Amino acid sequence: MSDEFADLARPGAEIAVRVTPKASRNMVKREEDGQIRVYVTVVPEGGKANAEVQKLLAKALGVAKSRLVLIRGQTARDKVFRVEG
Repeated sequence: MSDEFADLARPGAEIAVRVTPKASRNMVKREEDGQIRVYVTVVPEGGKANAEVQKLLAKALGVAKSRLVLIRGQTARDKVFRVEG
């Protein structure tokens, strides 16, 4: 688990992220203001970007991707994921 995101991996936590699709590389980054940005190389169509964001965020948090549920922002750049127990 990445120490940078360890505080977010508790069950029930809601994690707000801003997504940048079609980026040059996949990356999860915490900005100085605390905002979490997820950069994905895939295009935002057919749920591909959401699936990639879920996978990257789960890896950064050190949790199984099945424990991350997208609760808001299916079609928006700003998304909210919940960590399930």
